[in-house]
Amino acid sequence: MKKSFFVAEFLILQIKKLNLQGQKIVIPTWSRASVILPIMIGHTIAIYNGKKHIPIYITEKMIGHKLGEFSPTRYYKSHKRSDRKAKLRR
Repeated sequence: MKKSFFVAEFLILQIKKLNLQGQKIVIPTWSRASVILPIMIGHTIAIYNGKKHIPIYITEKMIGHKLGEFSPTRYYKSHKRSDRKAKLRR
């Protein structure tokens, strides 16, 4: 038996309500494990990355992926460039 996918219930209810009303508003969520479904296409969902909510516009190519994949939690800051070469030239 295969596992089924997880989608937060409040997220589905909000999207269905917005589809019936024909509204497009940003929906904040902390559920990074939720899978993107076809009814979510065209909506903007703000996904929490541990620091702030990052708004993501849902397209057809995202179906089947998890929301957390589009909201990175870690950012790489490049290493400081040393002035070692400049000092050696003098």
